[in-house]
Amino acid sequence: MQDYIEERCLTIGGYITETGSTVRQAAEKFGLSKSSVHKDMAERLPQISPALAAQVRRVLDLNKAERHLRGGKATYLKYKGGQAAGSGGPYAL
Repeated sequence: MQDYIEERCLTIGGYITETGSTVRQAAEKFGLSKSSVHKDMAERLPQISPALAAQVRRVLDLNKAERHLRGGKATYLKYKGGQAAGSGGPYAL
């Protein structure tokens, strides 16, 4: 594995554990695709740093468990006339 990929995995892993961000938020922050971030966290990070990978996995599992709540809130606010915090969405003004 190339050095810059290892460094990227450690940087993104640290960011996710510190902020509790989602894969999508991390991808936007680092200018990568969601697929790249997910592959880095799920496949590459456990090879580089198993301890950090376990912490990241806990955050991502929590985000996945809460995903349906965030989606429901966004839909509620969309039809109520408000906008969910941080959700620009494709139709945001």
